[in-house]
Amino acid sequence: MSDAPAKKAKRPLWIAVVGLLLGAVALWGSSRLVWFAEFRDGGVRGTVLYTETGSQRAVALIPLALLALAGTAGLIATGGWPRRVLGVVLAVSGLAAVWIGVAGGSFSGFADGLPVAQMLGARGLAILGGILVTAGGLAAIKGAGRMPRLGAKYSAPGAKKKAAKDPETELWEALSDGEDPTATR
Repeated sequence: MSDAPAKKAKRPLWIAVVGLLLGAVALWGSSRLVWFAEFRDGGVRGTVLYTETGSQRAVALIPLALLALAGTAGLIATGGWPRRVLGVVLAVSGLAAVWIGVAGGSFSGFADGLPVAQMLGARGLAILGGILVTAGGLAAIKGAGRMPRLGAKYSAPGAKKKAAKDPETELWEALSDGEDPTATR
């Protein structure tokens, strides 16, 4: 029964981590798709289809994906105020990704033969990735105090709670601390 509060404390961390990982994957995937296409005069070859991927047209997509990926590791490793600051940075970067996906998009006037579905899907994927990264950052801000921190169990050995415990458990904890529980004082 005592395991339930620990699981509830870990839940916001995993929600934020999964959101950031999915957002990073969506931003990276969006950078690989076609963002711009037009027909150009190719001289002797006639009219050719010219395309640009997201990494060519919106160069910030891959760095934002890498920031979300690094932010995942940062969320797991930090706690308290550093986690809140990281959450703000991630939320702002997610909003930047949404802005990149929305800005400069045209939703009408496409010529026949252009990969319209892929262009709109790429922008939609960038917007989805930005929303996921923003949500992960906001979850980190909101739950920074409740989320577990990497190595928190070992950070303050002198600050253990001295509540009434089972004598057998106290013996094992004394052994873990490097003391001899059988020695008489």
